[in-house]
Amino acid sequence: MRIDVVSIFPEYLAALDLSLIGRARRDGILDVRVHDLREFAHDRHRTVDDSPFGGGAGMVMKPEPWAGALDAVVASGPAADAAVPHLVVPGPGGVPFSQALARSLAGEPWLAFACGRYEGIDERVYEHAAARMPVTVVSLGDYVLNGGEVAVLAMVEAIGRLLPGVIGNAQSLVEESHEDGLLEYPVYTRPASWDDAGTVREVPAVLLSGDHGAIAAWRHRQRLERTAQRRPDLLPVSATTGALADLDVRPATPADAAELLVLQRACWVREGLEAAGRWVVPPLAEEHDDVVRGLVEWTTLAVRARAADGAPGRLVASVRARRHPDDATRWEVGRLMVAPDLQGRGLGRALLALAESLAPAEVTGFRLTTGVLEEGNQRFYRRAGYRVVVGAGTPAGAVDLAKRRP
Repeated sequence: MRIDVVSIFPEYLAALDLSLIGRARRDGILDVRVHDLREFAHDRHRTVDDSPFGGGAGMVMKPEPWAGALDAVVASGPAADAAVPHLVVPGPGGVPFSQALARSLAGEPWLAFACGRYEGIDERVYEHAAARMPVTVVSLGDYVLNGGEVAVLAMVEAIGRLLPGVIGNAQSLVEESHEDGLLEYPVYTRPASWDDAGTVREVPAVLLSGDHGAIAAWRHRQRLERTAQRRPDLLPVSATTGALADLDVRPATPADAAELLVLQRACWVREGLEAAGRWVVPPLAEEHDDVVRGLVEWTTLAVRARAADGAPGRLVASVRARRHPDDATRWEVGRLMVAPDLQGRGLGRALLALAESLAPAEVTGFRLTTGVLEEGNQRFYRRAGYRVVVGAGTPAGAVDLAKRRP
């Protein structure tokens, strides 16, 4: 890939000679060329800015130097090749820079970056450039920098590391934050037990178990919980739209266990009465400690109404899901419950869809269990595409249902 960068501070881009990006340049994977905008200003002071028309604070970068610089970049391409660069202009008014955009730009053979300064670049420069090449204005975040150089350093690193040969272990690119919409799981290394000035900090036991299935399940659960806690905006869209839009959805913690126990007893009391002692209804037989243990074994989502001040309020619904302990292709959904006074409003459908959407990519089917006497629940799951599974292993008083992943 070829990358051209135009800046009034070309020395700012010296960091691109360091680390993996610098090695990629030396290995010929990246051809990075930095240009000084002032070389295209032809007055004695090499002026690149002037005061804005209409008044206002600050200075605006002049169109003539930018036109000369961008034309020179285009002209420096292979004479026999009609290709032009894709121009990327960092600016707070652009589209958000994301991992998906980085991956898209990594597929381009030639990128050019225009580093603005002061109050920005004369708008006519964008028109001039767009007549010659694709132009995208990209925002690194919802804040303002002194210039585009910092943003270019970040974007070139994010883009360059996706090129074949830049990262030694390609698998690490797959497991990183944002690659599939979730944040990365926590990582640990030796020692397994660290004495931190008198406080002993242990590596989670599952990572030392050698059980790769359990490790994968733990890591996936950690990604979901970390994303919900730090970046709930990245959760699947079903968590923020429809029936769940005005509710607070986040992973349950042991602090929620008491309310979860009350909610599940309220939701399963009718089934308990119908069972009349003929079989055990697990949600009614559990105690507080059982619910806490379930939070370790399952990814459990707690849904709360919002209080008047916007803070999480009453627990109104919940669902839990996990990868089957013995079958990595099966995703189990359980304890789908909605407070009795809120049933019939679509919360159950939304929660079921959310639980299914949390399944990792390798899952090919879903499985759940409901009461054999709960005909309403069975109709609900059939409408969602589930069908009864006949076979050994189903607890007394229960029925298993399954569906293939679309």
